[in-house]
Amino acid sequence: MGILNIRKTRTTPLHPQSDGMVERFNRTMEQYLSKVVADHQKDWDKHLPVLLMAYREPVHDTTGHTPAKVLFGRELRLPCDLLFGSPEEARLEVGTYADELRLHLNQIHELVRDKIEASTDRMKTRYDLKANSVGFKAGDLVWLYNPQRKKGLSPKLTQAWEGAYKVMKRINDVVYRIQRTPRSKPKVVHLDRLAKYYEGSFVENCDVDRDDQN
Repeated sequence: MGILNIRKTRTTPLHPQSDGMVERFNRTMEQYLSKVVADHQKDWDKHLPVLLMAYREPVHDTTGHTPAKVLFGRELRLPCDLLFGSPEEARLEVGTYADELRLHLNQIHELVRDKIEASTDRMKTRYDLKANSVGFKAGDLVWLYNPQRKKGLSPKLTQAWEGAYKVMKRINDVVYRIQRTPRSKPKVVHLDRLAKYYEGSFVENCDVDRDDQN
């Protein structure tokens, strides 16, 4: 991964926002697939090439460029371009073309990184306004959002909160280490999955003990 300049990140369970860009793409692709797959849903992979082309062709709101241009350094050549033609490009030697393409991609990538960073900063500012108003300290009791699917049961009617857990440590502004009993395995979870624990609450009365799985 070092050769490709790829940096591995770590995220907490059940918090897809930590991989926001990847999860947003996955959600978009799921929406595309839901429109075209058969009832048995086993042919989804056959639709991917066309759906990826559909995703790479429009201009992205954040970057201001099409994903194809960011990836390949040029726009996609679509069937309409073959039918009606497209503007002719200057013919270049292979070496010259490669040098210009590399320079062009570097310029695009630098611009895209700046736009993504600006967009991320805006989203972080909005999120921090909410996150900083809610927090827990070591020793606090909390509920943990931990939905579990069970065969034959509707997830919407299943109790998704369990507790009480004790906050053992506040790792940073939004990540906590919690523990249910002194002998249970601690969990590292995101703030979004926690809620303040109140004695005698409805959630407590409906709570069902579950084995620690995270």
